[in-house]
Amino acid sequence: MIPRRRFLQAAAASAAAATLPATPALALDREPVGTITDLGPASVASPLGNGEFVGDVLYMGSRGLAPNVVGAWDLSQDRVTAHFDIPTGVGIWAMCKVGTDVYAGTHSRSDLYKIDTLTGTTTKVAEYPDPYIWTMASSPDGKVYLGMSQPGRVVEYDPATGTSRDLGQPAPGEAYVRSVQADGTHVYAGVGTNAHLVAIDRKTGEKRELLPAEVADRDWVSSMSISDTHVAGGMNSLAELIVLEKANPAAYQVVKATAPGEKYIVSVLIHDGWVYFAGRPTGTLYRYRVADGTYEVLGVPYPEAATVRILEHEGRVYGLQDPGIFIYDPATGTIDYVSHVQKGFTAAPEEPMSVHSDGKIVYVGGKGGCDLHDLATGKVTRLAVPGEPKTIMTVKDTTYLGVYTQAALYSHRAGDPEAKLLLRTGHNQDRPKDLCHDRLTGLIVMSTQPEPGHRNGALDVYDPRSGRLDTYRPVVERQTVFSLTALLGTVYLGTSTQEGLGAPPVTPAARLAAFDLRTRKVTWEIEPVPGASAVMSLKHTPLALYGLTNDGVLFEYDLLRRTVTRTVKICDRGGDLLLSGLHGYTSDEDAVYTIDLVRFTARKLVDGLASDWFGGGSRLAIDPSRRALYGLKGRGLIRIAI
Repeated sequence: MIPRRRFLQAAAASAAAATLPATPALALDREPVGTITDLGPASVASPLGNGEFVGDVLYMGSRGLAPNVVGAWDLSQDRVTAHFDIPTGVGIWAMCKVGTDVYAGTHSRSDLYKIDTLTGTTTKVAEYPDPYIWTMASSPDGKVYLGMSQPGRVVEYDPATGTSRDLGQPAPGEAYVRSVQADGTHVYAGVGTNAHLVAIDRKTGEKRELLPAEVADRDWVSSMSISDTHVAGGMNSLAELIVLEKANPAAYQVVKATAPGEKYIVSVLIHDGWVYFAGRPTGTLYRYRVADGTYEVLGVPYPEAATVRILEHEGRVYGLQDPGIFIYDPATGTIDYVSHVQKGFTAAPEEPMSVHSDGKIVYVGGKGGCDLHDLATGKVTRLAVPGEPKTIMTVKDTTYLGVYTQAALYSHRAGDPEAKLLLRTGHNQDRPKDLCHDRLTGLIVMSTQPEPGHRNGALDVYDPRSGRLDTYRPVVERQTVFSLTALLGTVYLGTSTQEGLGAPPVTPAARLAAFDLRTRKVTWEIEPVPGASAVMSLKHTPLALYGLTNDGVLFEYDLLRRTVTRTVKICDRGGDLLLSGLHGYTSDEDAVYTIDLVRFTARKLVDGLASDWFGGGSRLAIDPSRRALYGLKGRGLIRIAI
């Protein structure tokens, strides 16, 4: 335990160094501690998850809204004429049609809905124990096939009887079925995190691997389309398209997407002898002619937007993305772009992913960017960013954003209309976990999680003066660095045993480690809390480190004695940890807690929040004035006086 007098002196010095001028509009009067101010919806968006044509109407499913909806864009009227509520799940990632009925599958929980487009009625027809319905397709005779995770299995739903049949795991041991198609005799399943392309006999259930041995080391077959004669699948993470003959899978071609930095083929369509496919992160649209191998780059409809579905209607190719829909006309070679919101598709509060305040602006990260809340005026503007800002921090007058799926770092200055891309990590990384700035060296450090199925997270060290980037992988062997804090040239790391999603952990417990920014070496590492699988957040005072584990245990690590001195259980699920003088703050989904760092005790500051963050857990930000916290109540942004 750190001696009380030395602790108080160090904590006071730390608080004084961190204090900035108070926010002008909100700090004129002291509010009672725990006062909640409603700042309105945290992030308003309309991201699309999938779509399907019935006649001249494009039915588009949302993700991240509450409730999610299927909006009907009638092309003959050029407007969205109806919305159908999908009340369960956090998004619609899977859609297909049977005749004039549209089926929508949800994730996080897995429910199957039928929209009768003739009567306008919506009915939940099935539910499943799996966390996600990733993908869905119908067969010519009207069966619906669902690709599930986790585990990765295929389910057949029969609309005629309302019954479901489990077809099992196409690749036992693999967690994800990410793409599925069906013809009169077989179901085709694309699997990850180790790639498989499996044909399942619809009558017998017999399974046959179609993926050639030469490409069996790929990560995923994550998107798919079929014709009478061919199967086309998008493979990750080398941005490859495989096209093979159904009757002779040994007759295949692999087509590499050529846009610089391309990693994923996110959607595929076989139409009129061509295979159309879309890449990520660039957003490029490509096509490949099966008969003679002609390959064309058609253009970038919307830079760095992910295409969730490619469809054909009356000879034109439609691509659904978060910002809208692109329309490619093969006859003219032109690409048009349409905003589904301008056509009448609903925009609503989404589940946010991050929150941060620079003292004047509160950044709330979501799908495709951030909502910026001006604290002085209450005005909200949208900062478009390709991807999902997962972690945000401000250094002086520059705000840095760590963005998924590129494991990218962007910068933004208040008032600028756009964010600037600084780097993409590469190294098979996709998900930024934390950011920190070291005052002594001036360096910015970002930690990232590897792509699904991959080993070893990375640490990016970026010099904003020179633009130099150095990436270190692995940092802590067979783990991902989840949390960071920097002090006098050393970055302290809190890790997780989880590597890429879908990869079972191989290490027993999360670690606390020190990384020297001058030698670029890990100088020591320990297991701070036995059995903890992650250190979710990490902060420091001049004399100690404070970390919060995945199961809500706070620990204190004495930097001089190099030992964990105290632990205390705060809550059941760890989130962000913030320090201000002699106090700390953290939250779970329902409450914000204040921590007395001297007595090492905690109590609820506010509760009843029912905060609705994407992916579970909770996020919390502190104002630079140290007079307020920012979090969620439901999906609304709130300010909490401290």
